[in-house]
Amino acid sequence: MTIIRSRVDSEIDILTSQLQQLIRIPSVSAKKQQTVTKCARLVSEMMSKAGIRSELLKLDDNSEQIPPLVYGEVKSKSNPNGKTILFYNHYDVQPAEPIELWDDDPFSGKVEGNFIFGRGASDDKGELITRIKAVEYFLKEVGDVPCNVKFLIEGEEEIGSSHLEEYLTKYREKFSCDATIWEFGYVDEHERPIISLGMKGLLCVELHAVSANADLHSSMAVLVENPAWRLVHALKTIRDENGFITIKNWHNDIRDFLPEELECVRQEEFDISDFKKNYGLSKIFNEEDIEKIKREYVGGVTSNISGLFSGYIGEGSKTVLPSIAMAKLDFRLVPDMMPQKQFQLLREYLDNNGFKDIQLKYLNGEPACRIPVNNEFVKLVEMCAKEEYGKAIKSISSAGTGPMWYFNKILKCPCVGIGCTYKYSGIHSPNEFARIDLIKKTTKCIGNIMEKFV
Repeated sequence: MTIIRSRVDSEIDILTSQLQQLIRIPSVSAKKQQTVTKCARLVSEMMSKAGIRSELLKLDDNSEQIPPLVYGEVKSKSNPNGKTILFYNHYDVQPAEPIELWDDDPFSGKVEGNFIFGRGASDDKGELITRIKAVEYFLKEVGDVPCNVKFLIEGEEEIGSSHLEEYLTKYREKFSCDATIWEFGYVDEHERPIISLGMKGLLCVELHAVSANADLHSSMAVLVENPAWRLVHALKTIRDENGFITIKNWHNDIRDFLPEELECVRQEEFDISDFKKNYGLSKIFNEEDIEKIKREYVGGVTSNISGLFSGYIGEGSKTVLPSIAMAKLDFRLVPDMMPQKQFQLLREYLDNNGFKDIQLKYLNGEPACRIPVNNEFVKLVEMCAKEEYGKAIKSISSAGTGPMWYFNKILKCPCVGIGCTYKYSGIHSPNEFARIDLIKKTTKCIGNIMEKFV
């Protein structure tokens, strides 16, 4: 077991205080605020004080609008020719809105018992601090790390990692490694770490419908098409009431589960009652078929309306016929679906079904990635997780999305997710929190992985 266990326990208050500092900087990449870069500088400073050589990387001298990437490195003195592990994380966070649904300031970093609250507490600043501290504690205990260590911490993950592929390509040699620990990992309601071997892909788009050159009196509805209705009719054709996407050829490129992947899915648990209770739901899709639920969660495609806007949405009524309507959609993709191809299928579908007038805008996209179940690094991470937690389960893919495909394609390394994010910690939601006991366990687990990855 890792030699840093006692230091993790004795310095947890310092760790928590530093996590509070990170949370208190509202590094919301979607808003392109200067505080995003401020957070990058703080991360770099924390790493330098921990003994990690750190620098801010940019794509070019004119890329001031692109958040810098924080790079860190520690070369093992005792094992310089050994393996290199790369920690991928991000310092940007989701917007905190709606602010009124938070019990406290979303950037307060409030500590209450075993919990620390705030946007980014789990996603991803809580995870990031476990990686930094594991390395720092090795350096404090023995003045060295057991394997070579690198950090890649970006500031655009929450807006689709827009420039990560460029960063990975430009600094390929700097980021070269033998394996990557991904930016997060869930811990389920049974206190078991979920080792994630993949990420779903994503396609984000906007649909726009336009009618008159200005909003009209709603009495004009006998003469003028309401773009909101036009958009609703288009949206209704994209999927059925059970969530099945009806776009022609949408499912053609989906890669089937491998036998060992299916076996892994079967071994996973999904507590329907607990899931519904935690999210206040009365029903969910496929409730009568638990095996289908488990397959869809890790390997199913989705079509989601993430935002709708048209007309007047303030208090009271306003009899207006709006001139524009807009919808934001996101589609979760699986291997081997490519975002640009799926976008073209959507455009063709709208055109062929009488909706050529609907404007379609590509926002961002990422392909899906899945690491082989029997990969040796997967086995090592699973062993270390079981030593710390007493138990662990493998999941062939997170239900969410991240830029794992680019690491696999450009750096040619396996990526495995392990972390401290409690399953119901409210990431991307009001009152997001991290559990301090899980932060401690994960810091020890990361140290254990480093010890054995030689």
